[in-house]
Amino acid sequence: MDRVLVSACLLGSKVRYNGSYRLSGHPVLARWQSEGRLVQICPEVAAGFSTPRPPAEICGTGDGHAVLHGQGRVVEKTGKDVTQLYLDAGQLALDLARETGCRFAVLTDGSPSCGSSFVYDGSFSGKRVAGRGTTTALLEANGVRVFSEDQIEELDDLLTGLGPAQSPA
Repeated sequence: MDRVLVSACLLGSKVRYNGSYRLSGHPVLARWQSEGRLVQICPEVAAGFSTPRPPAEICGTGDGHAVLHGQGRVVEKTGKDVTQLYLDAGQLALDLARETGCRFAVLTDGSPSCGSSFVYDGSFSGKRVAGRGTTTALLEANGVRVFSEDQIEELDDLLTGLGPAQSPA
């Protein structure tokens, strides 16, 4: 059985920057949880961030890939550079994925850590830009396929269709 790394906030944990959760309430997540398929993590909390915490965005050119290559930074709205903590968060998520055999992840879109289709532009104005968060970029660079909470059905279809002969090596 394929295991799935999942953002803890999608399962009801109050770990988001503002102390809230982003409970998806998706029946597929509930089924996966009952099957013992889910491995939950909040990369930021795992790296030592408090809840609540100041909002953070990726600044500079690019997204999480740029941050991984030293060409971008993650900065809190207060101006504090938290890039290293976000890099640490990604590494902790990758380590957990490896330890538990997760080849897939469902992470919260928009987050500077977990975003998979968009992040915010660094101006703290609410402007979205296409891109990946730091954790997503690191997971994908290491072979973990990341889906947003809006792509749960797509991942479920993939997992359901995987048989022993079709399973990727």
